[in-house]
Amino acid sequence: MSVYSLKSPKGPLLPLRSVLVFLIALFGFYVCYFSFNEITLESRENLTSREERIRNLCGRRAIPNELKKYVHFPKPTSFSRGECACTPVRYFVIISMQRSGSGWFETLLNSHPNVSSNGEIFSIRERRENISSIVRTLDKLYNLDWYTSAAKNQCTAAFGLKWMLNQGLMDHYHDIVNYLNKKGVAVIFLFRRNALRRVISVLANDYDRKAKQLNGTHKAHVHSKEEAEILARFKPKLDMPTLIPSIRGAEQSIRTCLDHFSSTRHMILYYEDVIRDQNALSRVQEFLGVPVMRLFSRHVKIHTSPLPDLVDNWEEVSEKLNGTEYAHFIDGADYDK
Repeated sequence: MSVYSLKSPKGPLLPLRSVLVFLIALFGFYVCYFSFNEITLESRENLTSREERIRNLCGRRAIPNELKKYVHFPKPTSFSRGECACTPVRYFVIISMQRSGSGWFETLLNSHPNVSSNGEIFSIRERRENISSIVRTLDKLYNLDWYTSAAKNQCTAAFGLKWMLNQGLMDHYHDIVNYLNKKGVAVIFLFRRNALRRVISVLANDYDRKAKQLNGTHKAHVHSKEEAEILARFKPKLDMPTLIPSIRGAEQSIRTCLDHFSSTRHMILYYEDVIRDQNALSRVQEFLGVPVMRLFSRHVKIHTSPLPDLVDNWEEVSEKLNGTEYAHFIDGADYDK
């Protein structure tokens, strides 16, 4: 065969072409793979730098040093705060006793668009079985991973709960105080000055829990005057031998609580003061670090009549308290506006 022949033998070239195609494909894969890794790495770097910028931006907010402990930027696991990631959140807890106006007070707070108070979450026994279950519950709550009717949106600026003295609070007070201080939780104490009216409210509520006077339903709070009038018709008969010890015991519980939690950042409110003092709610909002605005509640007071009209054995009660340190409860002055 002539060396100038245009035809070449086909046999030996086939393996060479296959090898060439394979090398080209391998090179293409190599280029695509490393290009993809570069893009991914760049995206991750951009994401990291973006998150770092958010953190730095949040950290540069003008927050007084003494309050930085109480300003938080939680990262819930159940949702993303999105554009509100830099909205600071104040944690709080309302510490109170049953029938001290805490339900009404909480609805006032929840009328604020930036406040979420999530009720008596420790009324469920399993959540307060021991300090471990209490801490676990609080951690979930303060991480904003808690859903109730009070939940607002990702821009909530104050988040908390209502905690009664008899819901494990006093049983584990030492550990709870340490938790609140470490976590940076502010405390709002809400109690009632007129312990006699509280006793009457407790007895009336206990009666309705059994009698279910509103169409077979028990209601601790009502939203209409008609319902309030129905519940107010019941006049409890106070037990004379236990009346003063009961009042004294409630006041001692309050003093003990205030002493145990004195190291927390807190404010002390009384139900009667919130009713009378128009600036009381403004001070609460300032304490929580939210814009001050007019708050409202749909709750309707049940027992608004003079005390003699609320108790079945009023003459006995009046005679029992007259001349004692609790005589000032009789005229009900602590309640009237």
